Amino acid sequence: MVRERDREVTYRRSMLDLPYRMVKKYFSAAILGFLAALFVFAIPCYLQAAEKERISDAKVKQFLDKMRNRWRDLNVPETDGKILHEIIVQNKYKKALEVGTSTGHSGIWIAWALSKTGGKLITIEIDEGRYRQALVNFKEAGLSEYIDARLADAHRLVNELPGPFDFVFIDADKDWYTNYAKALIPKVEPGGCITAHNVEEPRSGYRGRYRLSGTDEYYQYMKSLPEFETSIHPQSRAGVAISCKKKEK
Repeated sequence: MVRERDREVTYRRSMLDLPYRMVKKYFSAAILGFLAALFVFAIPCYLQAAEKERISDAKVKQFLDKMRNRWRDLNVPETDGKILHEIIVQNKYKKALEVGTSTGHSGIWIAWALSKTGGKLITIEIDEGRYRQALVNFKEAGLSEYIDARLADAHRLVNELPGPFDFVFIDADKDWYTNYAKALIPKVEPGGCITAHNVEEPRSGYRGRYRLSGTDEYYQYMKSLPEFETSIHPQSRAGVAISCKKKEK
C-alpha cells in the first residue's frame, strides 16, 4: 500500500510539472530558433560590411600610393598622417576637426580612420585653390562622405563651430596656434585630444625649426593646462604635439 501510494504521489507530481516542462521545452526551442535566425541574418550583414571596408581600404591605399612623394602645399609627411590615423582608430574618435586642410593629405588619413569608427571630419581651408584640389583628392580617395570641407577663415569659424569634438588637428598659421587652442578647448570632450603639427619640445641650446613662429608658445601653453597631458610623438620628425584632455572622475 505504501509503495502504491508513493507511486501515485509521484505520478500526480509529474502531471503537475508537465505544463512547466512543456513551457520550458518550447521556450528553449524558441530561444534557440531566434538565436539561429539572428546568426543567419547577421553573417551576411557582417560579410557585407567587411567587404565594403576592404574595397574602401584598397581605394585609399591605391590613391596614397599614387600620391606618395608628390604632396606639396604644406601637407604633412606620410609618417605624421599615419600617427593621426592611429590615434583616432585606437581611441575610437568620431567627431574630428582639422584646422588647415591644404590639399588634403592629413584629411585623408583622418577621414580614413573615421570611416572605421563611424565618424566624420570637418576641415577648414582659407585658400580656394588648395580647397578645390582637396575636394578632388577626397573624392578620388573615396572618402568624401566622411568629410565636411569648409572654405573659410579659421580665425572666425573655429569660434562659431558648436562642437563637441573628440579629435582636433591644427596645421595652419603657426602664430595663431594658441588662439585656436583657446577657442577649441571648451569644445573638446573629456578623453579627446588636440594635436598640432610642427611643434617641438624646447631644449636647452637648441632653437629648432618652428619655435620662432608661435608653436613654442602653443606648446608651453598646452603644457601649463592641468586638464591636459601634452607630449610630442616620438616617431614624428616634423613634430606632432598631442594634448589629451583628462577624463572627468
